[in-house]
Amino acid sequence: MTAIGFHASHEQIHPRALLEAVTHAESVGFDAAMCSDHFAPWSERQGHSGFAWSWLGSALQATGLSFGVVNAPGQRYHPAIIAQAIGTLGAMYPGRFWAALGSGEAANEHITGDAWPRKDVRNARLRECVEVIRALLAGEEVSHDGLVRVDRARLWSRPEQPPALVGAAVSVETARWCAEWADGLITVNASREHLRRMIDAYRSAGGRGPLHLQVHLSWAPAQAEAEAIAYDQWRSNVFAPPVCWDLTTPEHFDVVSAEVPRERLAEVVNISADLGRHVGWLEEYIDLGFDQIALHHVGQEQRPFLDAFGDQVLPKLLSL
Repeated sequence: MTAIGFHASHEQIHPRALLEAVTHAESVGFDAAMCSDHFAPWSERQGHSGFAWSWLGSALQATGLSFGVVNAPGQRYHPAIIAQAIGTLGAMYPGRFWAALGSGEAANEHITGDAWPRKDVRNARLRECVEVIRALLAGEEVSHDGLVRVDRARLWSRPEQPPALVGAAVSVETARWCAEWADGLITVNASREHLRRMIDAYRSAGGRGPLHLQVHLSWAPAQAEAEAIAYDQWRSNVFAPPVCWDLTTPEHFDVVSAEVPRERLAEVVNISADLGRHVGWLEEYIDLGFDQIALHHVGQEQRPFLDAFGDQVLPKLLSL
């Protein structure tokens, strides 16, 4: 059965309010949760960006949910530090934590002052980081000289079973590449045809483990309100790679998204006041074979969404 999770959006919500939201999500029937690790929001209107790793410790303690995080090791984070963070949460909360690893975006990584590499270099760096993290979680002492450098690192506190390292992808090509190293795949909502191609590419290349989907949605009791929420909070997120990879500040995203047509939001956000329509979208994703779907209501007020979906959406999905 597909697990339905709550996506905790650090870019949009104060971390204390986000903790309250995830505990409420559990109380209304959500099975799991996840978040992304960002240094900055996508828009100044979003206005937040709490530190995911601090928050995850609190959220895992406050709930019984499983949690995942999307992270980009290699520039803002040394892979040994990410291995230590993964290992500590895995040791404290066995079987409840996984980490998705991606090549990152300049909006988060430029803060180091280092040059932002080409995509092929970022992928090569990520692959090195994955190998370093796996070796450290396995208890090995690691030294490595490459796109990242490691000198005699060892993790002293480790989980008995290393958490899954999931590959993050938005393209068919990256999904196929992730199959070489990942314990699962995570992507975001897109057309049914594109998602099927991604799954097929991952599986046909030998990809193993669960399939995760993050679904951006906007719901409100009135359609106009749902549309207004999506436009205010998520129009800076309509841009496909490489634009979304290479812009560096919330101000840049706000400038390039100032004239985005409202109808374009429907390409990246499932927008509807009709809860039945949301059930239909989610049924399509379940039919594609996703093992976990994390729902991200793009508004900053989460409780009305959680209450409505807990009451009228989750029960219908559980009956499938």
